[in-house]
Amino acid sequence: MSLKNLTREIVLGYLSALAATAIWSGNFIVARGLNDAIPPVSLAFCRWFVATAALFPFALKNLIAEWPEIKKHPGYFCITSFLGITTFNTLIYFAGHTTTALNLSLIAITFPIFILIFSRIIYKEPLTLVKIVGIVLVLCGVVILITKGRLSILLTISFNTGDIWMLAASLIFAVYTLFLKKKPDSVSVRGMQLSTFSLGLIFLTPFFVWEYSLVQDPFLNRTTIPAILYVGIFASLCSFILWNKAVIALGSSRAGMVYYTIPLFSGVLGFFFLKENISFMHLYSLILILTGIIIANHETREISEQ
Repeated sequence: MSLKNLTREIVLGYLSALAATAIWSGNFIVARGLNDAIPPVSLAFCRWFVATAALFPFALKNLIAEWPEIKKHPGYFCITSFLGITTFNTLIYFAGHTTTALNLSLIAITFPIFILIFSRIIYKEPLTLVKIVGIVLVLCGVVILITKGRLSILLTISFNTGDIWMLAASLIFAVYTLFLKKKPDSVSVRGMQLSTFSLGLIFLTPFFVWEYSLVQDPFLNRTTIPAILYVGIFASLCSFILWNKAVIALGSSRAGMVYYTIPLFSGVLGFFFLKENISFMHLYSLILILTGIIIANHETREISEQ
C-alpha cells in the first residue's frame, strides 16, 4: 500500500471513530430518559431488532455471498455477536438503573485502557512511556470534564451494583473491539454486521421473553418509539459500522483512544439539547484529551507509515 493510500486510510479511520463516538454520545442522552420507560433487556431487544431490520435490505446480498466463509468461523461470529450485541449494551441499560451518570462516565473511560492492556497481553503491542504519558493526559482531561474541575467530587463517590455492571460492559466492549481486528478478510463490513446483529438478536430473544413475562407493561408510545428508532438505526447500525471500519483501519488501540472524546461530544450535545453550560473548563479538557490522543497514537502512526 502506498504512503498516500495509507494516509488516506488512517484519516478515514479517525473520522469513522469520531463519528461513531459522536453518535454514541447522543445515545447516552436519549437512553438516559428511557430507563424508567423501558426495561433494560426490552430496550436492548428493540434496539437490535430495529438495527437488524434497517440493515437487512442493504446487507442481505453480502450475507448470502459470504455465507460459506462465515460458516467456516462459527465460534468467532457467535462470540463476537454475544459480546458486542447481546451483552454489552444490555449491561449498560442495567447499570443505568442503579448508579449515577458520574459513575457511569468514570467507569466507561476504562474501556480504552483495557484495550491497551489486552493488546499488550494478547498481541504483544508495546506499551511505551510516550503512550503512557498520552493516556495520563487523556484521563486528566476526562476527569476534569466529568468533575467540572472540582476534583474533590472524586472523594465522595460510592460504588454499587450498577458500577459492577458498567465495569463488566467496559471489559466486554474492549474484548469485542479486539475481536473485530480478527475479522476474516473475505467477509465485508455489511456481511459482518448483519450476521452479528442477527445472531446477537437471537441470543437476546430468550432473555427478552423472560423479562416481558415478568413485567408485561406496554412500553411503546409516541415518546419511546422515536428514541428506539434513534438508538436502533444510528447508535446501533451506523455507529457500529463506523467503529468496525475504524478498528480495521487504525487497530484496536488507536481507535480505542478516540473513545475518550465521548464526554466532549456529550457536553456539546448537552449544550444544544439540554441547555447545559459550556465553560473554559471544557476547553481545558478538550486540549488535554486531544493532546493525549495525539501523543498516545504518534508512535504507532510512525511505524505504520514506514
